[in-house]
This record gives sequence, C-alpha cells and structure tokens, in this order.
Amino acid sequence: MSSDPRDWIAASLLPGIGAVGLKRLAAAGIPPSSLLQADPAALKLTGARVDTVRALEALAANRGERSDRLQRCLEWLDAHAASCLCLNAPDYPTLLREIPDPPPVLFVRGASDPLYLPQLALVGSRHASRAGAANAYAFARALSEAGLVITSGLALGIDGAAHQAAVDREAATVAVFATGLDQVYPRRHGALASAILDAGGAWVSECLPGSAPVASNFPRRNRIISGLSAGVLVVEAAPRSGSLITARLAMEQGREVFAIPGTIHNPSAHGCHRLIREGAVLVETVEHVIEQLGALLGSYLPVSEAVSPAAGLSAEEANLLEKMGYDVASIDQLVMLTGLAAPELMPLLVSLELKGVIEPVAGGYLRR
Repeated sequence: MSSDPRDWIAASLLPGIGAVGLKRLAAAGIPPSSLLQADPAALKLTGARVDTVRALEALAANRGERSDRLQRCLEWLDAHAASCLCLNAPDYPTLLREIPDPPPVLFVRGASDPLYLPQLALVGSRHASRAGAANAYAFARALSEAGLVITSGLALGIDGAAHQAAVDREAATVAVFATGLDQVYPRRHGALASAILDAGGAWVSECLPGSAPVASNFPRRNRIISGLSAGVLVVEAAPRSGSLITARLAMEQGREVFAIPGTIHNPSAHGCHRLIREGAVLVETVEHVIEQLGALLGSYLPVSEAVSPAAGLSAEEANLLEKMGYDVASIDQLVMLTGLAAPELMPLLVSLELKGVIEPVAGGYLRR
C-alpha cells in the first residue's frame, strides 16, 4: 500500500472521512489514493455516509484548490526540515497507531528519535498554583533522568513547567501542537519551543501548516498526547480541566493514569482527587510512577536508583524538608514543627534554597 505522504495528506483533507475511517482503510491495505478517486469499496469501508459520498464525488470542481494547499504544505515541510509520518509507514509511532483514531498523518519538526522511546505525558492546569508548577518541574526532571521522554502540550502552567524541566537538563521532550507547526501557541512559549528543538526534542501535530488554534483542535490534540505515551500523569487539575479529557482518553486507550493529590482546599486539586477515586494511581513520589511502568522501562533505571528529593542533603536539612510538607510554611510554623529557634533555622533554609529544593514565597517557604 502506498506510503506517499501526498496521498495521505490529500486523503486527510477529504470531508466526512476522519481518522477512524482512514485507519480502517490502512488496516485493509487499501491505498488512500482510492478515496481521491471516490472508489465505492473504499468509501464503504470508511463508513462514509451517503451525503459524504456525494460531497466527495463533487470535489472534482475544487481539486485544484486542494492541490494548492497540499503543495504549500509540502513546500513548508521541505523548507523547515520537517517530516511527515504516514499511518501505514513502518516509522509511525507504534503506540499511537494502536489508538482507535490515530492521526493519518503526523507532522514532525526536530528529532524523531524521542517518538520511539518510552514516553510519559505530564499534563495539568493552565492556571497552575506555585506548588503545582513546582511539582510538575520536579517530577518531570526526575522522570526524565529515569529515562522517560516527557510529552505534553506546550500550554501555560503545568505543561510549560514539565517541558522546561526536561530542557534544563538538555533532555528530549515532545510538544504536541494544536496548530500547524508553523506557529507556536501560546506565543509566549516561543523561546521554550525553540529550546525544545535545541535540546533534541520534537514538535508534532496532525494539523497542516497554516492551521489556527481553534477550540476543536485541542481535544483532538489531547488524544495524541496520551496516545504517544505509556502513561499520563495529571499533576494538578480543576474538575473541568482539559487535562481530565487527556486522562479519560488515556484510560480508553489502555494507558496508565497517575494523579498527584493536593490539599482539599485547592480547587485545582479536585480533578486529581476525582481521577484517584475513579482508579488512577495515587502518586506521591517518582518511584510510584517508575514501579508501575517498570516493565516498559526495562534497563533504563532500576527503581532503587530513582532520584530522591532528599539526595545530597544533610540529616538536619532532610528533617527540615520533611517537616515543611508541601504547603507554604512560615518561619513561626517551622519553629513549632522542628523545635529549632529561628537563628538555627535560617542557615538550613538558605542552604536548601541554594540547593534548589525550596524557594521563598509570600508567607514563608515552599518545596520546589
């Protein structure tokens, strides 16, 4: 069967067919070019409705317009050293191919190697709390060190913190776009997106170059995030967060779903609590994720070698860190919790801050 990107891109532009129909076509070994010729057997296999068939038969009138769009797409890919992975090609990501509605065409800019390594999706609120962003960064960094490629959607908040953690250690991370690869959304993540490519990561999208960030693209994007990944870790999410869509899709795709609990007083933690009630794995440490995905990780990292947040700390520093918990702690609270006087606490707090374990915030200190 043809793996010509031009045929697959052209077929993906046809109205009323969709990813599910094109997957049926690929499974049957029928080339996508048959759709372009309105072949009755191919149309029947895709499940196209009668009105869709009529629309396809009428496409001859604007075939030139489709050809122009296809040509512009191919020219952009060539000019930006981007590639196009077709659904039936051997280099199409295996896990993504398994989902019910894999994108017929996946556009890739940057290194494609990360797409074939074990991936974990980190997702969550665009309006992340300081603690949520800190958790996303810490978990993404440690999981990246454990051999997992961090995959997310380049959104503000949790997504950005997860990508940044990988970039800071010069590790590959995959950003899944809800636009064409010719535009970064949100724009304020332009520098981060460039850094992802510089660190050996990848941008991926099913949208043709020129596609704008319309609302309907984001849920479709989420199925790719979960589809590429062995599991999804929801770091922080309100009850109506879009990241819960990603988690639901992951469950439907047979992926592992993890969630980090938060305080009951934080509305942005309630979505995670709901996922845990519905069967998501409650995650408190990096080891919880690695243990669950151990069979996939293989030799990437033995669980005993997983990164501990207390690594490199003195006994006094580790004790103070444990007493702090994960909410903002004031000096007065730390005095009560540790039994140390304020002058004894300050050198320990300064040391922990210099080691990047805590940070000063309004009202006290917070674990990173």
